[in-house]
Amino acid sequence: MQNCCRLCQGRGQGGLMHQGRHFLQIPGPSPVPERVLRAMDMPVIDHRSAEFGELGRAVLEGSQQIFKTTGPVVIFPSSGTGAWEAAIVNTLSPGDKVLMVETGHFATMWRQMAGRFGIEVDFVPGDWRRGADPAVIEAKLTEDAAHAIKAVMVVHNETSTGATSRIAEIRAAIDRASHPALLMVDTISSLGSVDYRHDEWKVDVSVSCSQKGFMLPPGLGFNAISEKALAASKANRMPRSYFDWEEMLKPNAKGFFPYTPATNLLYGLREAIAMLLEEGLDNVFARHQRLAAATRAAVNHWGLEILCQEPAEYSPVLTAVLMPPGHDADQFRKVVLENYNMSLGSGLSKVAGKVFRIGHLGECNALTLLGALTGVEMGLSVAGVPHRAGGVDAAMKLLEQRPQGNASPHLKIVGT
Repeated sequence: MQNCCRLCQGRGQGGLMHQGRHFLQIPGPSPVPERVLRAMDMPVIDHRSAEFGELGRAVLEGSQQIFKTTGPVVIFPSSGTGAWEAAIVNTLSPGDKVLMVETGHFATMWRQMAGRFGIEVDFVPGDWRRGADPAVIEAKLTEDAAHAIKAVMVVHNETSTGATSRIAEIRAAIDRASHPALLMVDTISSLGSVDYRHDEWKVDVSVSCSQKGFMLPPGLGFNAISEKALAASKANRMPRSYFDWEEMLKPNAKGFFPYTPATNLLYGLREAIAMLLEEGLDNVFARHQRLAAATRAAVNHWGLEILCQEPAEYSPVLTAVLMPPGHDADQFRKVVLENYNMSLGSGLSKVAGKVFRIGHLGECNALTLLGALTGVEMGLSVAGVPHRAGGVDAAMKLLEQRPQGNASPHLKIVGT
């Protein structure tokens, strides 16, 4: 045992290895389905070949269906952070002013990135318990008679808090203010899990990545781009090279890339898109809503508090749960991991140690969720966290109700 790697140590009581699969219940990266894993298990091919061109066209066109756009989707070999950067450097210039809302950790990170590029950010303070307020955005834009604000930048699903901003209402607020600002939306943890409509909501740049609703490993970043954003990219003054849309779009027209692409991830992307379309996007969204509602039923029964305070903004992707006073969320997560081989999401920055997050996205169904909630409830008992037993039963009762059409009758599709 002395030569055992560190990854194998401490993964169970008494130093024993856990049996059975690991429950990855963080809000991304999400578990990768077997179909996707098998699709990626392919030899690397010549990325200048006709065969690759077919693959490239398939994933570029398929991505348009997931974003619900007829415009171009650019795919970078990058993380979601790279896709954030691409959105900034292709549309804005140093000294430009943008409007952002403090909805949580990731909105704050996007703000910090914009600042590094010399962008002036009007950052609306928030309490990390709700999404962006369309009325506040409308008021800010109405006050901006000189149209100094060049973009409104919003995180659709704030992964750190479990709050989903209402993008359609934000679009309507921008229109009521008759403001020409670009609308840029981070869909990193929402795309493929939450109803999202790039064209219908007149979003100019949608930012996403591979390891959430697409059910892939990390490594692909996405920008869906409007004609207005493309026009901005031809006039802005921000230097860029790797993330230049123009350099990507020229070879993309034939399914190719200007530099070496992540070929095997693209194989997986093609399969993931096929899975989403086979299920039907409306059914995918309804499934996520149903699992989220069941999770909230369990949390409410336990007597714990959900971090998001606005029911219309409850996330279908994850549920962030506040720990009772005097109990540390990270210690609770450690108990769950060591006893039941399940990973829960940690609290980030302002809510570190105060919150744990239950992911219910991607390849997740009722039985998977009930297993995860069972692990949480047992963990609450072992960790001595005050709660009322029976949360799993409450979730089960909700899931036993037969869905009507694409969604359960008691579920409201939020964020649309």
